[in-house]
Amino acid sequence: MLKKSILVFLKSNLSLIVLLIFGVISWSLTMVKSGLCWNAQCASGVGFWGANGHDGIWHLALINNLSKGIFDMPVFAGYTLQNYHIGFDLLVAMLHRLTGISINTLYFQILPPIFTLLIGLFVYWFIENWRKSKKEAVWAVFFTYFAGSFGWVLGKGESAFWSQQAITSLINPPFALSLIFILLGLIFLLKFLKNHSTYYFLLSTVFFGLLIEIKVYAGLLVLGALFVSAVHELITVHPALPAGRRLRITFVFLGSLTISLILFFSLTRISGSSLVWQPFWFLETMMGISDRLGWTRFYSAMMTYKSGGILLKGTLAYLVAFVIFVVGNFGTRILAFKNINLKKLSSIDLFIWSIITGGILIPTFFLQKGTPWNTIQFFYYSLFFSGILAGIVLSRTTYYILLATVLLTIPTTIITLKDVYLPQRPPAILPKEELSALEFLRNQPDGVVLTYPFDRIKAKEAEASPPRPLYLYESTAYVSAFSGKSTFLEDEVNLNITGYDWPTRRVDIENWYKEPNEVKARKFLKKNSIKYIYWVKPQRAYLGEGQLGLIRLFENLKVDIWMVGD
Repeated sequence: MLKKSILVFLKSNLSLIVLLIFGVISWSLTMVKSGLCWNAQCASGVGFWGANGHDGIWHLALINNLSKGIFDMPVFAGYTLQNYHIGFDLLVAMLHRLTGISINTLYFQILPPIFTLLIGLFVYWFIENWRKSKKEAVWAVFFTYFAGSFGWVLGKGESAFWSQQAITSLINPPFALSLIFILLGLIFLLKFLKNHSTYYFLLSTVFFGLLIEIKVYAGLLVLGALFVSAVHELITVHPALPAGRRLRITFVFLGSLTISLILFFSLTRISGSSLVWQPFWFLETMMGISDRLGWTRFYSAMMTYKSGGILLKGTLAYLVAFVIFVVGNFGTRILAFKNINLKKLSSIDLFIWSIITGGILIPTFFLQKGTPWNTIQFFYYSLFFSGILAGIVLSRTTYYILLATVLLTIPTTIITLKDVYLPQRPPAILPKEELSALEFLRNQPDGVVLTYPFDRIKAKEAEASPPRPLYLYESTAYVSAFSGKSTFLEDEVNLNITGYDWPTRRVDIENWYKEPNEVKARKFLKKNSIKYIYWVKPQRAYLGEGQLGLIRLFENLKVDIWMVGD
């Protein structure tokens, strides 16, 4: 009987099962190879593919700190973490403490397939509950996993129009986790709207409220969408009905807002405003930068119209650029716009369209301080939900349109995997000698580590000879990540994003390396509580190690580790 039931289930859900299998495999391939030895007997070291050579290592460093109960900035010793959502990293830190599984393994090999499977299942569950259609739910899962931009049509990568696409969702794990929480919030919101259960109200409110600390972009979009939906419900529901019937989404919004504010102000230290008004930056750079769309003649025309105050031509040029930006990024997800019916918008419809609209408009007009392009992460949620709506539309079309859409949709996934994540040789490695040195440092007492400032000139020269060691790849947090120690200055990229005055500290470090005065050099080390110095040969200071009062702790063919003497 059980065997028969299993066979019936498999047969009736075969399409979903196949999609889940291929979706989990394809998404996970962007992660699971990183952090592992990439050749026989680990002869060269540990490899990192794609953005994992920077972003993944940043998360490892932060999770290390959180697992020890430290909420300081791991790459800027002496300062508390600010302007950053820690929900995902805190989750991994807790899992590490509970299971004893290494942070590296959890991050790269275990959580990616789990997240991918949950996202696919929850998309299916949400659409089937909302739309009462298995077919629509299956096609929504297809777009969730495989939707891509039209960059491949131009022979360019997935981000030709700026935004990352579905295939690389996992390289931003807080984004992936936020999708899980949004979907769970929606699923329980549907149930609450149906039967008014306090249990479902609390679940929906909690999942939405927690978003602000998982991914602040998601939290802001969802709170905005709940507000719009609440107003819609208040207007459209008959005023004679009880307040509990007219204010259901209002209660969810207020509950989610309360949780968000409590979490945000208790766990997030804010330093100034993060967003700045700068309209159309993404449109201009999309046209002007060669590794994006790179339509330089159009870009020149836009700038001429803008600087010359030629209003009509300028308006038309920017409008065309905006359409290219949206259509190019959406790809076949542009089908979602066939699903708009203003006369029959439900609260859930309005919630989804509010997120799509907000995700488009915010990066169109605002940038993030420090790292302007970070605002594009609002747009990721527009792509995700437009994919779900496109699946609903596609499920109603003919076989030929289905086939044509599939063929136009999947090239981004195939090309991205083939060009970036499947090649045997990684673009970045942590050489085995450095891995050994950092493991030694991990086993030493806690203390601040001084490294050599990242050399962008040498890193640029090394581009021609991949794989590049991490210290010549990008300014990353790798010493902190693999030693478990706080560093005095690493990962200038994330320091920019989070708003620290790292350039001043970098100048101080560069001056110390050139300092000829023994007393001043030693005073700098003591003043900044530096306990260890990590150098990749032939890195060293102007003064000798004896003059600086350094004691050698470790040496191999590539690395010297010194301890600052008393």
